[in-house]
Amino acid sequence: MKLTRLLAILLIFAGTAQAQPSKLSSADKTLLTAYDDSLKLLSQKMVFSENPAERFRADSSFVRVLMRALKTPYSYYFPFDSMNVAKLYSPDSAFRIFTWQLKKDEYVLIQKGVIQMNTKDGALVRHPLFDYSMYTPRPLDSVRTARNWIGAIYYKAVVKEHKGKKYYTLLGFDDFTVNSNKKWMEVMHFDETGQPVFGGPFISFKEDSIKKPTQFRYSVEYKKEAKTYFNYDPELDLIIVDHLISESDEPEKKFTYVPDGDYEAFKWKEGQWVHVDKIFNQKLKDGEFPQESLLYDENGNADESKLEEHSNKNTNKKGTTNPQPVKKTTPTPAPVPPKKKTGGGAQK
Repeated sequence: MKLTRLLAILLIFAGTAQAQPSKLSSADKTLLTAYDDSLKLLSQKMVFSENPAERFRADSSFVRVLMRALKTPYSYYFPFDSMNVAKLYSPDSAFRIFTWQLKKDEYVLIQKGVIQMNTKDGALVRHPLFDYSMYTPRPLDSVRTARNWIGAIYYKAVVKEHKGKKYYTLLGFDDFTVNSNKKWMEVMHFDETGQPVFGGPFISFKEDSIKKPTQFRYSVEYKKEAKTYFNYDPELDLIIVDHLISESDEPEKKFTYVPDGDYEAFKWKEGQWVHVDKIFNQKLKDGEFPQESLLYDENGNADESKLEEHSNKNTNKKGTTNPQPVKKTTPTPAPVPPKKKTGGGAQK
């Protein structure tokens, strides 16, 4: 069994880290380099092994080794470049998030993660994330904690402020079913005790002609083979999302949704992400279309190769109203969406 190329690329994404001097001692760098070598091998087995039991054993060992490594003083400054997991820094370098996916089979997926805070004294403050998606019939209308997190592989973080408080908007990928993927927009903040809080009344449709209730988080579900844009544009200061339609005129079947050539968006306004309809014709110049923001390595160098299979529009989409989805190399199963993944914490 092989992981899809899209997910494999997502698992090595790194967010933009602000340049900062390392406080690691030479001895600790040597120790963390040894940990990183072990984590590289374990994460390869965890992600790519064809044996489910081996993947789960590797994941268990990976978590233990990662926690030991993070306990090293000032480990926040160590890049952990070798691991096959997603690593995302907040724009203000207040924390970083490691996220990855554990696959039992084509129908059972568990997303896992940990937030590491950037502490002044170098001590470890971390928040493990437990995927509770399977047990959640209404994921869009609930505030959540690290114990009942809606799992995703995060690839972008945006920081905004409202009334003196910081809110971190996390964009993530979810290998949802055998026939469809999801992308998520999750607004996270830290409470008075320093614990992460996920979601809240942050997704507003109050400016739409057809009003919808405020949501606590936002997601799009779409056909497995379709490339769907969902990212933040810093120049426009918008989260831009492909407008999706059912290619078979069956809107109740999300696994038939593909981009139609238009874009919608969300703008930060008075502490909410407010929906904007049809921004393609309203916001962009003639001949332009939204492009994926560049990802950067630890030294601030752009690495466009990591975007090849992820959320990036083909250049031939420009001016196209019906872009063709990219074909997978493996056959698509029968179009009956199974129940989403299992696993995660024990709390609602």
